[in-house]
Amino acid sequence: MKIGIPKEIKNNESRVALTPSGAKTLVQHGHTVMVETHAGENSGFSDELYIKAGAKILHTALEVFATAEMIVKVKEPIHCEYKLIRPNQLIFTYFHFASEKELTLAMMESKAVCLAYETVEKADLTLPLLIPMSEVAGRMSIQEGARCLERPKGGKGILLGGVPGVKPANVLVLGGGIVGTQAALMAAGLGAHVTIADISLPRLRYLSEIMPANVDTLMSTTYNIEELLPHTDLVIGAVLIPGAKAPHLITLEMLKLMQPGSVLVDVAIDQGGCFETSHPTTHTDPVYTIDGILHYCVANIPGAVPFTSTLALTNATLPYALILANLGWEKACKLHEDLRKGLNIVKGKIVCKAVADTFGL
Repeated sequence: MKIGIPKEIKNNESRVALTPSGAKTLVQHGHTVMVETHAGENSGFSDELYIKAGAKILHTALEVFATAEMIVKVKEPIHCEYKLIRPNQLIFTYFHFASEKELTLAMMESKAVCLAYETVEKADLTLPLLIPMSEVAGRMSIQEGARCLERPKGGKGILLGGVPGVKPANVLVLGGGIVGTQAALMAAGLGAHVTIADISLPRLRYLSEIMPANVDTLMSTTYNIEELLPHTDLVIGAVLIPGAKAPHLITLEMLKLMQPGSVLVDVAIDQGGCFETSHPTTHTDPVYTIDGILHYCVANIPGAVPFTSTLALTNATLPYALILANLGWEKACKLHEDLRKGLNIVKGKIVCKAVADTFGL
């Protein structure tokens, strides 16, 4: 199969979809890998490394899209890429369709086969292609939230872990999945007092067993969240409903309960965000303020650490890319239920219920 790796062009997106090591594996299995020139540069991978691995370097995205049977990306196609996608072409990437109707309609119109990383789901309900970037985003959410709490950034001027004689910051993590777990561990490691809230009692029991002593667990209800907000310095939004839009757990009205200079970090922004006042931001301009509350809503948080992120992503996606290349998408999805669940749009038709329900299609 001819596999294309275009350069990512979303704002400050420095990741690349495949490492040279991954390219070599695909080439060893008889496939042709075509990488757009400089696609891996910001992740620390030169064109020379891809050539050494057996890949071909093409000069433009147009050449990559025009030649490849399968396009492997990191982020969803953006407007200028829509016209490059061909009917029956397999696009394997993060799509997050439920948060963007224009993208959904464009991919339907393209008649391509859209297989979304974020809805590939194993029998145990884990999301293997979402996990590595969720781990990165969860850890980075604390790193970025701590920076936003600094006074020069507009925050309260609180050190997350405090110092002897001074209390640490209070951190509320909404969602006990991969993002929330990693965020809670990171915040706790820095010395903050952390509360992690979730709607699953079994999950809370598990988290209670594995978390450090400075992490409390709490059933996620509107009442409980409202009780905590006046004393919370940093809130991490880490809620995920696979394929669907995230619910709003903090409303505009609830911002009045928080102290000025408090920070909201919405890691769920790819799926529409779990705060009513969230809208996507970029690494260039990551923060805005509403009612004195800072909002950090960058839609591609792991893109800021592309070397780590690219390695972690390829570790997860390569086995699936190899199956798709070896068998073709139809046979691969018939034989592998986890891949089948990744199908969102096939030749103009939505085949993922969560996406269809979101837009009434």
